[in-house]
Amino acid sequence: MKFFNFYVQKEIHLGAVQGEKAVDLTAAGKEMPRNTDELIKGSSAVQKKVEELFAAAPVIELSAIKYAPAVMNPEKILCVGLNYADHSAETHMELPKYPALFSKFSNALNAAGEDIPLPKTAEQFDYEAELVIVIGKKARDITKEQAENYIFGYTAGNDFSARDLQLRTTQWLLGKSPDGFAPIGPHIVSADAIDVSSLNVQSYVNGMLRQNGNTKNMIFDCATIVSYISQFMTLKPGDIIFTGTPSGVILGYPKDKRCWLKAGDEVTIKIEGIGDLKNTLK
Repeated sequence: MKFFNFYVQKEIHLGAVQGEKAVDLTAAGKEMPRNTDELIKGSSAVQKKVEELFAAAPVIELSAIKYAPAVMNPEKILCVGLNYADHSAETHMELPKYPALFSKFSNALNAAGEDIPLPKTAEQFDYEAELVIVIGKKARDITKEQAENYIFGYTAGNDFSARDLQLRTTQWLLGKSPDGFAPIGPHIVSADAIDVSSLNVQSYVNGMLRQNGNTKNMIFDCATIVSYISQFMTLKPGDIIFTGTPSGVILGYPKDKRCWLKAGDEVTIKIEGIGDLKNTLK
């Protein structure tokens, strides 16, 4: 099943999709979770009840949905850099021996259909299509074999970047975490409903294909990433982890071929089985 957050006037509701049918789960009853955060942190009994009430929940039109971020309040937004060999090669960086971690902050969270504001202090804007892990249970010092039990589901993300700010110093944060630079969504697919070992990961700019990778080419798979991070910090329900991007980013082009993104461009991230994450730059 796919879950999403959306606006009903100014309130956030929890929705779900199966096939072509979308419903408002929050409107199905007072005991229903109000958003994905509450769903993720709820008991397995609550999560099962949500699935059981799908048929009775009010139907909503997919085309009329105004999405909120797929996760509302993650304690941590973690990112893995250089996790595809072809991306490491195009950016002329060595293959990592361990997952290369960096972070974004909650101000960067953004939703499908929303604008990404471009800071006036930068010029070199770039896309990064990524599968995003959503943590479902508190995880500390777990093995790779245990990791799948701690993942609630997966969503699509755009690790949007201002390359001139990212590479200004040895620390990437400035170019990675301006306001709105972490769009995720539109849906979270529950972990039991998707096999992430071989998913197509694509990005489009104004309808033109730019990236066309597959998760089978990750250097570190999702379970390895979750286990590795848990050796150093406690992962909490609702934490999200961007798992890296395949080749095809603008930074990987020869310098004389780089045409950086600009206001008015539409970037679409497509991940097989999850959906399309579309954002317009402003």
